[in-house]
Amino acid sequence: MQLITCPWCGPREELEFHHGGQAHVAYPPTPSELTDEQWAHYVFFRDNPKGPRAERWNHSAGCRRWFNALRDTVTYRFLAVYPVGAARPDVTEARS
Repeated sequence: MQLITCPWCGPREELEFHHGGQAHVAYPPTPSELTDEQWAHYVFFRDNPKGPRAERWNHSAGCRRWFNALRDTVTYRFLAVYPVGAARPDVTEARS
């Protein structure tokens, strides 16, 4: 069982959390002006890197708050967790 560190509750078992997709995806400034193809690209297409990836997570069985995490997609190891709205940490400095 892997532990994920909630920024508010501390380390908890991974079963308490739900993945929410890629973090830091900016909402289109004028969505009504997007074509169907552009809208579909915004909704469905996400980065899928090998290595560190910024993701949104929800502590659904705890405080129910959303937070961001940097997770290595190769090892599944969480490199850093941080509140929504905070800047993405440098993974060379952040380890948790």
